[in-house]
Amino acid sequence: MSFRKTGKILILVAMALALAAAPAWAAKPIKIAQLAGITGPYEAYAKQALNGFKMGLEYGTKGSMKLLGRPIVVIVKDTHLKPAKGKQLLTEAFKDDKCDLAVGPVSSAVALACLPVAKEFKKILIVEPAVADAITGKAWNRYIFRTGRNSSQDAISNAAAVAKPGVVIATLAQDYAFGRDGVAAYKEAAEALGAKVVAEEFVPIKTRDFTAPAQRIIAAMKKYPNQKKYLFVIWAGKGNPLGKLVGMQITKKYGIHLTSGGNILDALKLYKPLEGMEGAGYYYYENPKNEINDWLVKEHKKRFNGAPPDFFTCGGFSAAMAVVTAINKAGSTDTEKLIKAMEGLHFMTPKGEMVFRPEDHQALQSMFAFKIVVDPKVPWAIPQLTREITWKEMKIPIRNKR
Repeated sequence: MSFRKTGKILILVAMALALAAAPAWAAKPIKIAQLAGITGPYEAYAKQALNGFKMGLEYGTKGSMKLLGRPIVVIVKDTHLKPAKGKQLLTEAFKDDKCDLAVGPVSSAVALACLPVAKEFKKILIVEPAVADAITGKAWNRYIFRTGRNSSQDAISNAAAVAKPGVVIATLAQDYAFGRDGVAAYKEAAEALGAKVVAEEFVPIKTRDFTAPAQRIIAAMKKYPNQKKYLFVIWAGKGNPLGKLVGMQITKKYGIHLTSGGNILDALKLYKPLEGMEGAGYYYYENPKNEINDWLVKEHKKRFNGAPPDFFTCGGFSAAMAVVTAINKAGSTDTEKLIKAMEGLHFMTPKGEMVFRPEDHQALQSMFAFKIVVDPKVPWAIPQLTREITWKEMKIPIRNKR
């Protein structure tokens, strides 16, 4: 065989190999780590977030589970709600699993531990559903985006439900970042509306007996005999402080009205004795009116034995819609291109439109004011919509040091 013929054959072989390799390269998966506290008291929240994220990716990719022609691979990491473990798992996701970005976690304490990891590896972490203001505040860095609502969004919407001149308010919350940031933001919002916060009680996460903090709140409220009184409760997980306070007849005996935000459906079962209570929530499946939520409700009922989607199902779905919209806009999973695409990004979710604020990457979003209604045919109390509080109405403070 001549040298010329051999050369031609080698060229053809090289071209064939290149063509064969091209689809393999194009099909390189997009890897997303999802941090979730599956083990622990927030198990229900975590499972909802996982289901919602999967359904959101399905909806956003029109069932293909591909972006930019590349298959999506979600790697779930169980943090056990331990900050050190969450930090370790996110490091593993970026270093060993070579994930392009990450989503989660459930706990604010775990999220705060994970923020420096995103900065170290220069990879995006979309925080969902951890709430503490510090995440997009003093602990924030440019690789952090959040689709979950923050404590200020919870607080401003809940304060709007009851706060006004002549009203005095006490607060009861868990003693960690979620509770303390929530109370700080609520107090700021309530006092801006003319109310006065006169007592703050912080208790351990696993508290079951609320007698002592309730007695201190009652004592503080006695100094204001002629004013409207409220006790705002911020709680996540088990413990049912609202039920215990109802059992203590705090309203009937002392004229202290309870107020709180929305919650998952299982927790809303405990709201049945609270008919008429006002507050504001992140999501209840009957509140938003839009095409995406209609699809989510219908498909979720179809897939989960008639059960409607819940609080954190919506959250996971919203995070997925942010991922899909951002990657499609950036045309890449490169971190810098994604940051450029995501700052100021508008994207649609089951709640309606969200937008990532460029200054701190917090997703501005609607909240839903409600009054609790009880229907004997429904196993949980219904947070009946009184009005949608749009993101354009809420002046959410920017708390970072950018």
